[in-house]
Amino acid sequence: MSKPASGWGMAWVLARRELSWRFRGLRLLVVCLALGVGALAAIGSLTAAISGEIGARGRTILGGDVEAIVWQRMLNPEERALLARHGAVSAGTRMQAIAANGAVSVPVELKAVDAGWPLVGRLKLADGRLVGAPPAGTAWLAPGAAARLGLAPGARFTVAGTALTVGGIVADEPDRLAEGFALGPTVIVPLAMPEAAGLTAPGAMFRSRTRLACAQACDAAALAAELKASFPSAGLELRTRDKAAPGAENFLTRMGDFLQLVGLSALLIAGLGIGGGTASYLEARAGGIATLKVLGASSRDVARVYLIQIAMAALAGSVIGLAAGTLALPLLGRALAGVLPLHAALAPAPGAMLRASAYGLLTALAFAAPPLAAARAVPAMALLRARIAPPRPPRSGLALGALALAGVAALAIATSPAPAIAAMFLGGAAGTVLLLGGVGWAIRRGAARLPRPSGAMLRLGLANLHRPAAQTGRLVTALGFGLAAFVLLATVQTSLDANVAARVPAKAPDYFVLDLDPARLEEFTRLVATRVPQARLRAVPAMRGAILAYGPADRMTRVADLAEIPDDAWALKGERGLTYAEALPEGNAITAGAWWPAHYLGEPLVSVDEKFARAVDLKVGDRITIGLLGTERSARVASLRRIDWDSFGFNNVLVFSPNAIADAPHKLAATIMLPPAAKDAGAKAGLLAALGRAFPSSSVIEVGPLLGDARALLGQVSQAILAAASVAVLAGIAVLTGAIAAARAARAYDQVVLRVLGASRGQLVAAAFAEYALLAGVLATVALGLGSALGWLVVVKLFKFAFLPDWGRVLTVLGAGLALVLGWAMAAVLPLLRTRPAAVLREL
Repeated sequence: MSKPASGWGMAWVLARRELSWRFRGLRLLVVCLALGVGALAAIGSLTAAISGEIGARGRTILGGDVEAIVWQRMLNPEERALLARHGAVSAGTRMQAIAANGAVSVPVELKAVDAGWPLVGRLKLADGRLVGAPPAGTAWLAPGAAARLGLAPGARFTVAGTALTVGGIVADEPDRLAEGFALGPTVIVPLAMPEAAGLTAPGAMFRSRTRLACAQACDAAALAAELKASFPSAGLELRTRDKAAPGAENFLTRMGDFLQLVGLSALLIAGLGIGGGTASYLEARAGGIATLKVLGASSRDVARVYLIQIAMAALAGSVIGLAAGTLALPLLGRALAGVLPLHAALAPAPGAMLRASAYGLLTALAFAAPPLAAARAVPAMALLRARIAPPRPPRSGLALGALALAGVAALAIATSPAPAIAAMFLGGAAGTVLLLGGVGWAIRRGAARLPRPSGAMLRLGLANLHRPAAQTGRLVTALGFGLAAFVLLATVQTSLDANVAARVPAKAPDYFVLDLDPARLEEFTRLVATRVPQARLRAVPAMRGAILAYGPADRMTRVADLAEIPDDAWALKGERGLTYAEALPEGNAITAGAWWPAHYLGEPLVSVDEKFARAVDLKVGDRITIGLLGTERSARVASLRRIDWDSFGFNNVLVFSPNAIADAPHKLAATIMLPPAAKDAGAKAGLLAALGRAFPSSSVIEVGPLLGDARALLGQVSQAILAAASVAVLAGIAVLTGAIAAARAARAYDQVVLRVLGASRGQLVAAAFAEYALLAGVLATVALGLGSALGWLVVVKLFKFAFLPDWGRVLTVLGAGLALVLGWAMAAVLPLLRTRPAAVLREL
């Protein structure tokens, strides 16, 4: 008798005959993979598009190849000459000012540019014109400035008392992203205008931006390094075309990376559904597997047949997911228009697509391997008894699954821009999944030991939680993860909202006033008191300078020699606010050393923020050297201070004794806090107009609109995270579907037995509802506890805010999720009630 044909060829024939193009029995695997792969493909393509846009348009975004930024002065002739040797140079200034149209006054960001601006690209106006710098006496207005001032092209208005004509409304500003967060709508004016209006007088708070466009191909990083090495004490902040908008790029990259990791976590949760769907599929084919083995097929032959089928389903799910992710990109583009720096239509990124496919296939292998190995290793007779004694996966299948999961983690860490953060996130997600799995196991064991309820249906529902082959642990893990993510988001968002509502009205000033002449402080105080008698004022000297060196006097560390800035030592990056004071500032407390006495005239001293001192290992008695208006000044560290950064006032890392820096040209900065009765729009407008008329060269920053912009940004971030977390919940629902499918035969058998014993359909529905209601109650407890604990860690430990969640909103979010889970479970179970007892009994 000849041996039956075997090998991959025969396995392919058998697999193709049994598997239809509709993937009946493996649809759950296809859906789970499509869901996870689609989310990862869309998120990855979006992130790649943003990074590609910034990289490809870096020269346009920056406005050149190299940019030098410095406070309170223009580049000196030597600094500018070094840049000019390599190409065209354009200089400009940025500052705050007050624009007025009649009785309407608006704080704006004034952007003064020379005739060469922009070196790269063109400014597009709303009427379609492509222009450069505005002519003398003319200004280009951002839409926000025009709307708030009620201006149209051709209208007249004033900035710092200087009359200007609206030359056009800005439609696309080529270097807007490189400018960073604006403290008001932008008004673009000729370079000479601020100086003529007195806005760049010595001590005024303005920044100069000087840009270089190389005449030929150049190494921008090398040029920046040369400029830094040539002028190490100049306090220059340097940017290059490949890092045109570092703040925006870092935020968007980290946000995309986080969303990618959330999507990956959702895919891993969906993997539980893949495992359940595969087990259900193989269980339904137990008879066929047994027949193949009885007819002489080896375990290897069986594994090949079903491995081919599962691989085909996984490929189909991945392709569908890639298609879904591609179709979602235009929707993302429209939803994010105006928010992200995207000028071109979103398109699938090949790298992101390949990475999403690899994630999907590795996940399918990880969760399909154990049930496939179980079917391969078990003898034919055991397969025929599988309904009574389900086979346990052999160690080889578990090892293969663990290896595939390790591959997923390695791929995620290797492709992340922040591998350490990715590893921590994945470790936390794995820990959470293991914790939930342990909770599910404990629930199953606890349900088996609870006293039996008196109600028959409740007793049956409780028994289903711990019966053989019950999916309780898997469901608690998958659904608990997604619902805990919703609770986490709800607690964090409502806590942040509550903190803002509780702290900002009580502590935040209504206005910051910059560039106030010290000689006119009394006049300024009188004007505010006349307009708003109950207003609270605070004024401090304001300067800008860079820390050049720090440490013990005999071995000071120069900042220019540091290869990398230490963590939490952000004050070493570029120029920072400086001030001097006779008395300890409000909201500060001495933690080491002592404050100087009144009218101190001895050695120059400085008080340092304790967190910064800890970051750079600075001690009382050490020295600090700063660069101030092109000169170096040194002071001895007299004390360390704890700063209340929540006070929303003037908080400076460095506060000097008056004799250290008071002789340098400077202005004052002031805060105005209005009483509740004066916070209406009319009172604010009157005060702002009076300040603009009396102090045209001073700048006012209105806090309210800035907080509104910050809230809007946080809202957009929350929506993005919520969308990614929704994938986790959908993945959990897929797992629920897989669990019900995996137990379909056992449930059909149980319900037929109960029907034969006289149970009605209503009683069976009640028993199913009792089971899933008990499960929903468990999920509510687990998700609420875990999500709240994680939310507390984020709010208290990460953001340093009070934990003030709105429990009503949190419970509403959780209740909506549970209602969805319960409804889906009942919808999946009800079709089993239509099973005919005779059909099931004939198969026994």
